[in-house]
Amino acid sequence: MNKLPAATALFALFLGACAPTAPVPRAAAAAAPKIVHPGLWRVADADTTIYLFGTIHVLPRDYVWQSPRLKQVADTADELVIETVIDQDPQVSARMLLGMGKAAGLPPLIERVSPDRRAALQDVITRSGLPPAVLDGMKTWTAAMMLVAVTLTDLGVEPQSGVEAQLRERFTERGRPVTGLEKPEEQLGYLDSLSEEDQRSFLETLVDNPNDGREKFAGMLAAWSRGDEQAIAATFDNEPEMTPKLREVLLDRRNVTWSNWLAKRLDTPGTILVAVGAGHLAGSESVQARLKAKGFTVTRVE
Repeated sequence: MNKLPAATALFALFLGACAPTAPVPRAAAAAAPKIVHPGLWRVADADTTIYLFGTIHVLPRDYVWQSPRLKQVADTADELVIETVIDQDPQVSARMLLGMGKAAGLPPLIERVSPDRRAALQDVITRSGLPPAVLDGMKTWTAAMMLVAVTLTDLGVEPQSGVEAQLRERFTERGRPVTGLEKPEEQLGYLDSLSEEDQRSFLETLVDNPNDGREKFAGMLAAWSRGDEQAIAATFDNEPEMTPKLREVLLDRRNVTWSNWLAKRLDTPGTILVAVGAGHLAGSESVQARLKAKGFTVTRVE
């Protein structure tokens, strides 16, 4: 299977909100709206209700995903909780990346991928507009984060149309708080903890055939659009790049932490909407599965 969907899925479902991205040029004519139906779940006790909504951080502009039920939830919830609250100034995200991601003693970035991928990586570097000398001074995962904008632009997706961006705007306009399960530097720290070998494998996922990538990314979007938990889980289960270490760091460990937080949050009265990457709400080790194992009833409402 082509590697691009795995890398894109990781950014789009886990860390896309942290990645500095280039704007997608507007089409001459607006595409017809695509109405989709992602999954929504509810867990509650006597005085607290928590809704869980599976997101994609970056989307094509024409996707309409806010159903009447979700809009009702968003309009009545006391608080929005997302994975992390990123400063909306892209320069702040870039400075954070550079602050965490500088490294000495590594070979030039072009030499950190296999020889058969170097021409493709050079093309991505050239289209990014970033000076090669700057990328050469970065840790491998940081350089990959800086280059992911090219991949997302190729796929026609953008953070401004992402789920969190729109929900955050909706809550902010109504004067209600938006908080994060994790700090931005904590999210970036997941990648920083990977071995150099895993970081290089991650970088290589950005430079495979973009045509195949678009087709398979479309399949992932389709699974999210219809709220198909099994298909979303299969996006990661069937990808060789989702190594046991990546799964542990980016998925399983966070699901444990978040399910513990949600169980504790039920002690505080009120209603909240929790919007996290759809990959966390699919599969046998999902947040919902872990809540059920703790004795809570989790009900799918959409």
